[in-house]
Amino acid sequence: MKVLAILLLITTVAAVKEYLFKTCDQSGFCHRNRHYAKEVSQAENFQSPYRVESLNVGAEGTVNGVILKELANKTVKLPFEISIVEDNFRFRLNEERHVQLEHVNPNRFNETEKWAFRPGVSKSDATVKENKDRLEVEYGNHGVILQFHPIVFTFKYKGKEQLKVNAHQFLNVEHHRYEEEDDLLPQESSFDMFHDSFPDSKLDSLPLGPESVAVDFSLLGFTHLYGIPEHSDSLLLKDTTDKEPYRLYNVDIFEYEIDSRLPMYGSIPFLVAVKPEASVGIFWVNAADTYVDIHRAKDSTVHWILENGELDFIVIIEDTPADVTKQYGRVTGFVQLPDLFSLGYHQCRWNYNDEKDVLEVNAKFDEFEIPYDTIWLDIEYTDNKKYFTWDKENFPNPERMVKELGRTGRHLVTIIDPHIKTGYDVSNDIIKRGIEVKNPKDETYYGHCWPGESVWVDPFNLETQLFWDKKHQKFMVGPNMHIWNDMNEPSVFNGPETSAPKDVLHYNGFEHRSVHNIYGLAFHETTYSSLRDLNQERPFILTRSFFAGSQRTAAMWTGDNQATWRHMASSLPMMLTSNVVSFPFCGADVGGFFGDVGDELALRWYQLGLFYGFFRAHGHIDTKRREPYLFPSPYREHITEAIRLRYKLLPVIYTEFAKSSTLGQAVLKPLWYEYPTESELFGSVDDQFTIGDLLVHPITEEGASSVEFTLPKTDIFYYFFSGQLGRGSPASDALYKGGKIPVGLDDIPILLRGGSVIPMKNRYRRSSQLMQNDPYQLVIALDATGSASGQLYVNETIIEFKADTNKVTAEGPLAKIDQITVVDKNNRRVTIKEKLEVPFDVSFEFPLEHDEL
Repeated sequence: MKVLAILLLITTVAAVKEYLFKTCDQSGFCHRNRHYAKEVSQAENFQSPYRVESLNVGAEGTVNGVILKELANKTVKLPFEISIVEDNFRFRLNEERHVQLEHVNPNRFNETEKWAFRPGVSKSDATVKENKDRLEVEYGNHGVILQFHPIVFTFKYKGKEQLKVNAHQFLNVEHHRYEEEDDLLPQESSFDMFHDSFPDSKLDSLPLGPESVAVDFSLLGFTHLYGIPEHSDSLLLKDTTDKEPYRLYNVDIFEYEIDSRLPMYGSIPFLVAVKPEASVGIFWVNAADTYVDIHRAKDSTVHWILENGELDFIVIIEDTPADVTKQYGRVTGFVQLPDLFSLGYHQCRWNYNDEKDVLEVNAKFDEFEIPYDTIWLDIEYTDNKKYFTWDKENFPNPERMVKELGRTGRHLVTIIDPHIKTGYDVSNDIIKRGIEVKNPKDETYYGHCWPGESVWVDPFNLETQLFWDKKHQKFMVGPNMHIWNDMNEPSVFNGPETSAPKDVLHYNGFEHRSVHNIYGLAFHETTYSSLRDLNQERPFILTRSFFAGSQRTAAMWTGDNQATWRHMASSLPMMLTSNVVSFPFCGADVGGFFGDVGDELALRWYQLGLFYGFFRAHGHIDTKRREPYLFPSPYREHITEAIRLRYKLLPVIYTEFAKSSTLGQAVLKPLWYEYPTESELFGSVDDQFTIGDLLVHPITEEGASSVEFTLPKTDIFYYFFSGQLGRGSPASDALYKGGKIPVGLDDIPILLRGGSVIPMKNRYRRSSQLMQNDPYQLVIALDATGSASGQLYVNETIIEFKADTNKVTAEGPLAKIDQITVVDKNNRRVTIKEKLEVPFDVSFEFPLEHDEL
């Protein structure tokens, strides 16, 4: 009966059903805060109950103080702190509480920064002036005025107002109260304050009652807002006035819908607003369930509503969006520079059946001369879905299998999830050590996931890391073996909204509602630390659930998409959004996870996916096998060329990741990110992107016969379709002058920016490791003035290339170059084939006739 129940449960959630997930109107804290905002907006002569009561200016410009919330029969004290963190403004507001509960920590959760911030984040100096009715804070080119009553923050950058916080007086801190108390403000609603009426979560005990925090941000002159992933929606955030707000709440959402503001697997509460003169970033340091209401206008308003925890936000104001993401990275950390193999092609499905199957797939890639780096094993490799075990019948010698893959530079990734099947040594040990998630009575919490009845390891428990280290030490069978952390939202098949009940308990008595959105981050970082303990310098981990800071230690993908054209097209704005919030190591399942993929769709998806930061094909257990060599001609050959192009461009991709790892910039850049002063690019251009000096316009429509690029005004561009310079015969014009371009199945629409030097590796090898000693080929596209420059990351250093109409020079560490091709705006071209070693200085003259490329 238990097996039947689980099968029925899996069937029930095999496709997204909106009724499983709360709307704002059904979610008590969102409903109440929207109601409060509406009542405040419509009230005449509204008097805010909040005012700054006291201040104390400390060292380095840090300000501590108290805000009073004045009610009819009592006053609530809300301590706050203002600080400058890595040259960015931070405001934290807590609550003075005197509550005791038996198992639940009664304090507002204030430890999100332990997981979201990079190690070593420091405070910066500021100049603070206190006046009778306001506080003035100055740091660098920034100034902030805090008005005491009504409370309003005004942010200036280079002397001009850019942002106001609480200008609409939506500030609301639901203080601790008891159900029998009658202290509602006239603007407040009592909906679901102490009870949850949503059918699947009606057992939520809400031991601390209502405790939401909310406030509004007015972005002055900003109409274009981006970020706050993860949502299967447009790159440009939509107006949610009288519609459903964006929700940030990590859930297992099967076959997610397109153009949706429903929550998904990950959450990054970071919003970026852009205009030509400046860019603003708003980062919430809070892991609770979050709704974001957006009113787009001349001065756009963003209303943040969070279930509990501190009111804790960081404001970043800089010249460009790239500067904003750099500042955000200074706080949360930059992306880890991936090991080169992990930027190659990954082959996965649920599931490869046995060791023989794995090695046959490995051999088939070689037979068809298709490069790849990594093959993956989903949950079926285990002994009856018990993690840290192998199915001995199908995988009798995993060490031998991993060693065989390593012979040609290949790798293996296996899945380990946080739900641990009950009744075997791992789960028994977890319970014995007390490092499991607990129920509200502080007893072991039991739920259901893939193995049936399971317990969940608690990554917040200080003892968990040592336990996890020992399990990985025993399980890992080779240096080319890596880990996939899935289902870590956490996914609970019989839980409310497909996740854990909000009132289950974690280490130190904090409720799950306080830590929900960082559970996945804490879990994959625990795995990362275990692999570092095994002397893996840069461990590769894939996570499905993520939060701000996950970019430091993991790659991520967009979960259970479908084999449809709409899902493929939607993956592009999702990738770009992740890049905008400094998480470039991301991808989507190429070919779609659910459903059988058609030949043309598969081909176009590979031609798009080769540009994902994380490039992996994956399919559901019920889908037909779809390894690249199984497609009929000509699709097989075109897919092969797409994968090969990924490897040819690895020097470009690796160099962009190296920059991102030190500067925090995007790898796949929306046009407005690359050209932030050209406001006409700020709108709905989310089907193009740049990577390095390449401008890419993937084909995402069935039967497409042409493509047309939207071009920035400040650069010229050359044809570089499918990695080849020029279109048609050698005498054709290499310069793209706009307009529609005919495309065939073999075309990957790419343009090369004038003024660039592109390093490539064009020799076929079976894996990236085997390419290590191959020479580079340079493609140089001169700009309108006849000059170009570029970079190549190699041997932990950047090589600088410079070129003009007479010569090209290179300076940096040792690297081999065996071909240089140069083109100018008049379509004059020359190819030099000569074995060179950096540094070099090569002179050339353009030929009178066009050179065969």
